[in-house]
Amino acid sequence: MDKPGKHQILRSAASLGLVAIIGTTLLTGVDHITADRIAAQERRVILEQLGQIIPPQRYDNELQDDRISLRDERYFPNGQAVTAYRARQQGQPVAVILKFAAVNGYNGNIQLLAGIEADGRLAGVRVVSHKETPGLGDAIESEKSDWVLGFDGRTLNDPAPTGWAVRRDGGEFDQFTGATITPRAVVEAVHSALEYYEQNRELLFSPAEESAGNAAP
Repeated sequence: MDKPGKHQILRSAASLGLVAIIGTTLLTGVDHITADRIAAQERRVILEQLGQIIPPQRYDNELQDDRISLRDERYFPNGQAVTAYRARQQGQPVAVILKFAAVNGYNGNIQLLAGIEADGRLAGVRVVSHKETPGLGDAIESEKSDWVLGFDGRTLNDPAPTGWAVRRDGGEFDQFTGATITPRAVVEAVHSALEYYEQNRELLFSPAEESAGNAAP
């Protein structure tokens, strides 16, 4: 009686092990497929929003190919890699669009695109992705409200440095009812992006090989 019992236990253990392996493999496959779909969706959104910020007729280079990656903890905290898309017309700088994150959102990072004209004016800001509260923090999306359009045409000096804050903090940008943290994070991040541009304009528009020293791996 002992031997058959042991064999049964071994068979059961082997079956459970096989089920666990199959389950893990399936979950890994689903995660991989889901991650690919999310990445593809984000790429589609970015392409669409790049065109909203800088219309294609304003440049003659391949915006998706003319880009560099950079890191600078002073302006883009938490070690994030920032992508800079450079728009040019006949080789001359038109604008740069920075893809970066506002790291102090209510529910985590807020992925942003900020287009900055060659003269330092904001061409526009768009939200790529976020996890802010629906009905409150999601008003940062251009599809939900026109709040983000308030950045259009702004510069480091317009408003004055003290104005680069939400109204609750003495600044010029509206906050949302019941949600101040979200717009505050976006305003601070966009202001930092403008400061970075002011200090690094030549680097941002230099050929990719000359920018490699500041590029993220």
